[in-house]
Amino acid sequence: MSISIAEIKALAQKYKSQVISYRHYLHAHPELSFEEEQTAAYIRSFLEDHQIPYTSGWGGHGIIATLYGGQAGPRRAFRADIDALPIQEENDKPYASQHPGKMHACGHDVHSSSMMGAILILKELSERWSGSIDFVFQPGEEKHPGGASLMLNEGAFGASYPEFILGQHVYPSMEVGKVGYRSGQYMASADELYITVRGKGGHAATPHHAIDTILVAAHIVTALQQVISRKVDPISPSVLTIGKINSTGGATNIIPEEVKMEGTFRAMDEKWRYEAHEHIKNICEGTAAAMGASCEVYISVGYPSLINDDKVTEVVADKMKAYLGDEMVEELPIRLAAEDFSYYTQVMPACFYRLGTGNKARGITSAVHTPTFDIDEDALELGSGLAAWLLI
Repeated sequence: MSISIAEIKALAQKYKSQVISYRHYLHAHPELSFEEEQTAAYIRSFLEDHQIPYTSGWGGHGIIATLYGGQAGPRRAFRADIDALPIQEENDKPYASQHPGKMHACGHDVHSSSMMGAILILKELSERWSGSIDFVFQPGEEKHPGGASLMLNEGAFGASYPEFILGQHVYPSMEVGKVGYRSGQYMASADELYITVRGKGGHAATPHHAIDTILVAAHIVTALQQVISRKVDPISPSVLTIGKINSTGGATNIIPEEVKMEGTFRAMDEKWRYEAHEHIKNICEGTAAAMGASCEVYISVGYPSLINDDKVTEVVADKMKAYLGDEMVEELPIRLAAEDFSYYTQVMPACFYRLGTGNKARGITSAVHTPTFDIDEDALELGSGLAAWLLI
């Protein structure tokens, strides 16, 4: 028996207030990556209240809940991340973070509550669709090595993988009511750079008796831009950013013994990615050596590039247009941001798509990872209903 779009939309509207309440609780009680103990307890309580079987403890606090349809059929999956960021919230809302220095500034509360709504919708219709659906509440998306990699390494899906997996992510620059997709390569790999420069400390007034680590570090930051401007094909997107510099023991009149730098390197080409690692090390070490210092480079290899399966994404796009109308569905450009959903895309067909959450007329425009990030909560109704529709 087929299920109509109108039925899905009616149920999404029916459960909207519940989904908003789930989002408010999660938003008010954020927990950082791999510390999501109470978040997981809240989700388990929801699943138990609705008599939905699950397994837990994956990757720390990960949960996989499974719904079964009325007939045999394909197995598929949907993923939502559950961790928050180390950001002090600046929103004056009743549901603002109650945990100082922690905030759901990337919308993971939206992802989880939307998926909870989809569970309610699909449970009510369970006799009328076929197969099974794994709902993945994943920890640690914001921190290496990524909860996705841990859950996969621990065998969270069992002896075989679902036929496909979907993931949904907030998109504050897109107006609420719209969604977006991209087939093929969509997001970048992300590696963390840790660079330590060691020289000889001394008095700032007698630099000729020292080896100035601050000066060496400055030259390294400048020289590293060659990796992007001269080492890679200009049509291959990459970014290298040094985001943090600290010295040990420096002052206005002290040249420090040591300077530490941290940064990120992102790329869309896996072969170039690892070639770039060697360029980064050679430039850092060579620049330091030329100035009489030494340099140690550690590259923490992070998330791979995210690649949406062409066939799955084609179906997703068609079903989005059927649900919303062609004018509300946009094809997205590539992004140099990264996502550990990419690990799922390496082992099973997948599609990671975007949910519009902004509303310029209401002043809801803040980007993710900012202290004023928020959403138009009409997005929760669409997020729940669309997820349910795509999964069946």
